[in-house]
Amino acid sequence: MDSKDTFFSKKQSLCCRGRLVNFDRPLLMGILNITPDSFYAGSRVTDPGRIREHAGEMIRQGTDILDVGAYSSRPGAGDISETEELLRLEKALPVIREAFPGVLLSVDTFRSMVARRAVLDFGADIINDISGGDMDEDMFPAIAGLGVPYIVMHMKGRPSSMQKNAVYDDVVREIILDFSGKLNRLNRLGVKDIILDPGFGFAKTADHNFQILSQLEAFHIFSQPLMAGLSRKSMIYRTLDILPDQALNGTTVLHTIALLKGVSILRVHDVGPAMEAILLVRRMMETGSAGP
Repeated sequence: MDSKDTFFSKKQSLCCRGRLVNFDRPLLMGILNITPDSFYAGSRVTDPGRIREHAGEMIRQGTDILDVGAYSSRPGAGDISETEELLRLEKALPVIREAFPGVLLSVDTFRSMVARRAVLDFGADIINDISGGDMDEDMFPAIAGLGVPYIVMHMKGRPSSMQKNAVYDDVVREIILDFSGKLNRLNRLGVKDIILDPGFGFAKTADHNFQILSQLEAFHIFSQPLMAGLSRKSMIYRTLDILPDQALNGTTVLHTIALLKGVSILRVHDVGPAMEAILLVRRMMETGSAGP
């Protein structure tokens, strides 16, 4: 496999509600948390005007997908009801869809009812499920019925208690086995447009996270787009003994490694720097593959 094959996704497209999305370069997913308690304060927006402003700025900087989350999944986060999650989404999704009709809109939820409402009522294009279907047994059938791309992330347990489950004999092997079973189930339901996310920081220690990053290319065995959510995670700021708002440089370093290992989507707080990483790695790959 040459360097250019590593950089670009092996699966070249997804179908998002009739729209073909190509991976001729890695895509950027901009994080928009409409929560009061997400781990990185810079990603929190709750006022409709600020939501529109923040979304617009990420789009101007080059984001391909906006990922809207109304449920905080930081370690130890408290639970909220489906009603509260929907109330938060109802305040944000119509604002974004009206102001930016062309942007791909992802909703970060593990609840099938919320997924249905997000797609059918607000025109969401993608569902991003941190539990990979484990926290709602109706999620897989719901995705099959909705016909939208589905992001399967690996996590053990719930956000409030997941770090107690960070025990593995071989973390990469166990994630691969989990993905294999879930892909089989989804395929039997007719779901084909699937993105895999190994779940950095979700029921993993820092050592687990770095093991996953070092072996990230192993997940290409599935020939599905691979997403990495590394942005400002604790594996960066705790290793460097800094705060999350000081973790941009470390984030860019890990994004570069992930790009060299063939990720298809970077899920990011800081769109501009991530786009610069993509462009620079792409330039190196294209120049290097051209030869002397």
